Amino acid sequence: MLSFKNPLIIALDVDTIAQAEYYVDILGPYAGGFKVGMQLYNSVGPEAVRRLREKKVPVFVDLKLHDIPNTVAGAARALTRHGANILNVHAAGGAAMMAAAVNASCDEAARAGSKPPLVTAVTVLTSVSQDVFNKEIGITGAIREQVVKWALLAKEAGLDGVVASPLEITPIREACGEEFVIITPGVRPAGTAADDQKRTMTPGEAVSLGATYLVVGRPVTAAPDPLKSLHAILDEINVSPTSDS
Repeated sequence: MLSFKNPLIIALDVDTIAQAEYYVDILGPYAGGFKVGMQLYNSVGPEAVRRLREKKVPVFVDLKLHDIPNTVAGAARALTRHGANILNVHAAGGAAMMAAAVNASCDEAARAGSKPPLVTAVTVLTSVSQDVFNKEIGITGAIREQVVKWALLAKEAGLDGVVASPLEITPIREACGEEFVIITPGVRPAGTAADDQKRTMTPGEAVSLGATYLVVGRPVTAAPDPLKSLHAILDEINVSPTSDS
């Protein structure tokens, strides 16, 4: 299975395969990998994953699976067959659901004689503020505390890591150890718009705190020169912006 050659994962939040392939063609030699999220997957289906894998780039399929264990297991099997390098579930689904995803993906990979994808758990979305978390979602206490609880639950369920705001990297690392994968969206280079993100950090700050992977979308794909923006991020996180990275 392909591996991510550096921490930077570019989010392909577009509607068509042609748009996705445009960014992969110009950024693929330098990015660590690419993310297929709900927008692209629900527009063109698993064909998006297949086409990216044909281009020999690692793919993080970000669908935040959240259903009964049997249903999530079936979805995890399918995403493993499609060639996802990373897939995710939502930690709020509980330990049994998360474990079902891990077991199904490992079983499907064993059938194919391939390496299973990393299975990670989404904690609290980076667009959620503390006020929204308490007053609208209805969970008491600090976001940080809940994120750590879900991270520990994910680890106990056999998952490889979590998706969390960079603001929670340090407590997750302290609770779950150095080998636990932490994927951080909500990463915004200095001087760029936060958009709908509430809990953000710069790429350099996130990596210095111990993020395993950074997910960056609009600051690169919506930039006047996406390749220049990507190289600036790689420089900030001390990764040589060459195709040999």
